[in-house]
Amino acid sequence: MQRALIFDLDGTLVESLPGIAASLNRSLALHGLPGHGDAAVRGFIGDGARMLVTRALGPGALVHIESMLRCFAEDYAVSWQLGTRPYEGITDLLADLRQRGVPLAVLSNKPHTFVAEIVAKLFPEHTFAAVLGNREGLPHKPDPAGALEIAATLGIVPQNCILIGDSTMDLETARRAGMASIAVTWGYHDRERLLGADRIAEDVGKLAGLLA
Repeated sequence: MQRALIFDLDGTLVESLPGIAASLNRSLALHGLPGHGDAAVRGFIGDGARMLVTRALGPGALVHIESMLRCFAEDYAVSWQLGTRPYEGITDLLADLRQRGVPLAVLSNKPHTFVAEIVAKLFPEHTFAAVLGNREGLPHKPDPAGALEIAATLGIVPQNCILIGDSTMDLETARRAGMASIAVTWGYHDRERLLGADRIAEDVGKLAGLLA
């Protein structure tokens, strides 16, 4: 039985917190607003750029949201590479899975242009059969539309797909799409929040074992 693996991006395949936090704080500073430490920004990530900026602004500064979104997008477009890298062992794991003929895909709530660019820059060509980020007309996770679109693109029924991510958003997406789930604990949600996953991997080696 052919199985496909759909990976979240931030907090699952790549450590992107330093780049996101730096870009976000530069954008806040340009608006005369205080920045946030990495621990706080970690809690903002996972629901797309608009929610990231909304959480960073707080209810008292939402008047700046459209300007902040533009500023953050412009800054992140030119600076993300300074604070984004694959987690140790991920590139080797993906290479092994691809060599075994496992269909691989990426599904992220990050804007699609950034997802496509990051994947193209950090991972060898043809690693993923499908790459999908947030785009106009496509609801973001936990809506299952993106996951189901990827399954259709790969020609594999949802029941034979496994969604791998670091957040409750990913687990809910898998549930709604009728897919199995594996939660990884090295990302942006603590392990206690991920107990609803079918399986949990504490490190890349454990994930490799679950996918063997």
